[in-house]
Parts: sequence; structure tokens; C-alpha cells
Amino acid sequence: MNPHGGKAMKRAGFLLSLMLLIFATALTVQAEFGTNWRARFWDNTSFSGDPNETREGIAGINFNWPGRPTIGGDEILDQANNFSVRFNSTQNFNADTYRFDIAVDDNVRVFIDGEQVFEDFTGGPVKVLSFTRSMTAGSHELRVDFVENSDAAVIQFQWFPQGTAPTSIYTAVPSATPVPPATAVVSASVRGLAVRTGPYLGATLITVAVPGQTYPVIARNPSEDGMTWYLINVNGQVGWSSGRYLEFNVDPGGIGVQGSVFDTLDNPGDTGVIAVPRSIMNIRARPSERTALLGTIPWGAEVPLYNRTVQGGQNRWFQVRYEGKLGWVFAPYVGARGDINNVPIR
Repeated sequence: MNPHGGKAMKRAGFLLSLMLLIFATALTVQAEFGTNWRARFWDNTSFSGDPNETREGIAGINFNWPGRPTIGGDEILDQANNFSVRFNSTQNFNADTYRFDIAVDDNVRVFIDGEQVFEDFTGGPVKVLSFTRSMTAGSHELRVDFVENSDAAVIQFQWFPQGTAPTSIYTAVPSATPVPPATAVVSASVRGLAVRTGPYLGATLITVAVPGQTYPVIARNPSEDGMTWYLINVNGQVGWSSGRYLEFNVDPGGIGVQGSVFDTLDNPGDTGVIAVPRSIMNIRARPSERTALLGTIPWGAEVPLYNRTVQGGQNRWFQVRYEGKLGWVFAPYVGARGDINNVPIR
């Protein structure tokens, strides 16, 4: 039974295992990575000539390539440095002012409806950047040009309505003396720490927290067996990081407990997409092997697919229902029939 039912990093930069979609916390608006992106790859940094490779239907721009660039495990180019990638897609927006967040190493340009709206060509190491733009209701053409020169290759692009940052909702432990605001520093034992949409290893990655910087801590969540996760604010991006690699200025046990977006998905809407396991699959309460096992799904069963998480541009976990049990299965062993873009990324 299947149990589940990377180029050296820059200047002491980022963990090989990190793979950079959706900014989400309980009772807040989620960010978007978008869907159905096309990526064209060049073996030069000037987008000169015809692209060497093209990939279609990418779920989001959310990549950390420690060596040669890959999509779905396939190496795209024969080089790990001095290449460029152009991402294009059409996305729908409401009439609103949006904040666009970018994590990049080395360089990036952004175009909306053919107009260049942002550029940073200052090189690495990884930077977390943002800009705002008023969008009219309807579809808009997005283009992201990424250039990799040397060492780590990181590109992440997401957006959300301005002013919808999460609000802390928790109860602090009473104290007879004033308690300083909780902060944490990423341990020097790691080169970077993943910040995710939920307190689970399988949640979608938002950004990376770096050692030596202090981050506000909003809440904690112990729902993953053997691991407490902490909700931290990384330059305006709020998400969950493992407490194993955080050093706190206060007793972390006194930080209030808070849920996540995954606690709000008990009544998902129909997407019209069917999941078909290619193995006997464990179905779990949340997108992690460290959460409760609810049962198994047999090979070849057809089950409704409601939500998904994404890592490295690929589906990671699927939320499905089988024989009345609503839970999560490991996506690499599951096929999907229907338009996967209809399935929300959490």
C-alpha cells in the first residue's frame, strides 16, 4: 500500500528541499497564483531566438530550482545557470486594487495587458517584493519574465486584493506582568524555512523565511502530530512555519492557538472534476501524513475532487470524498478527470 493516501543554494541561501500559491488563513481572503500558465524556456538570459522548450497548463508560478529547471520532475534545460523563462496566462479579476507579491532570485519583469508594470534586475540573493495596481473587472493578460544568472533559481508570483491581510484571531495566555509581542528568528541550522498556507507539510508554499531576521508570531497550531506550527508575518505575507526551526523571544506555549483555512473546507462545492487513484490510497484528515488516517480508497475508485494544494507548480494533495469520508490523498498517485483548473488551490 502506498503510505501517502535542490544547484547549491545562494550565499548560504535556501534549503534544497524548499519548493516555492495561495495565501490563505482562516476567515481571510486568499491570494492567487493563477492557473493554466504557459512557460517558455531559453538557454540564454535575453530571451533571444526561439524558446528551447515550452510547457503548458502549469498550475502557478511557484518554483525553487536548486539545479536545472524542472517541471513535473522533467529537466527542461541542460544548464542550471544563465537561462530565462517567460510565463504567460489570462486571469480573471474583480474591480479592485490588488497587491502583487514576488519572491525572486535573480531577476524579474511583470507585464499586465502588454504594459510593463514592475521590474527588479538587481540580482540575488532571493528577494520578497511587491507592487499594487488597480484592476478592472474581467480577464487580463499576465506575463512574468524571469532571468536566472547563477546559484539559486527562485520565482514565485501571487496576488490578492489590497487591504485583505489576515487578522490575528486568538486568545493570549493571561499574565500578571506585561508580555512582549511574540517574535521568532529562523534557526541558523537551516538555510531557509518554508512558510505555508496551513500548518501541514503538504500545504501550498507561500514564501521563505531566512535566518537572522526577526518575524512577528501571530499564533500556533499543534494539529499535525508531533509538530507545532506557528503563524508568522514575513514582510506582509502571513503563513505557517514549523516550530522546529524557530527560536522565540517568549515561551511559545503561551502563544494563542488558531485554526487555518483547512478548517473551513468541511462543506466544499462541486467542481465537476473526478479523482481516480492509481494505487490503494490512504485518506487523511489534512494534507499531511502526520494527521489522522480516516481510511483507504481502492485503486480505480472514482471520487469527487474538491480542493488541492500545490508545490513546485505540481499538485501535491487532493481533497476528496469516499464513502462519506472527506479527507486528503497524496496527489502524485491520483489521476484527475475534468478541468483541474476548476479545483481551488488551498
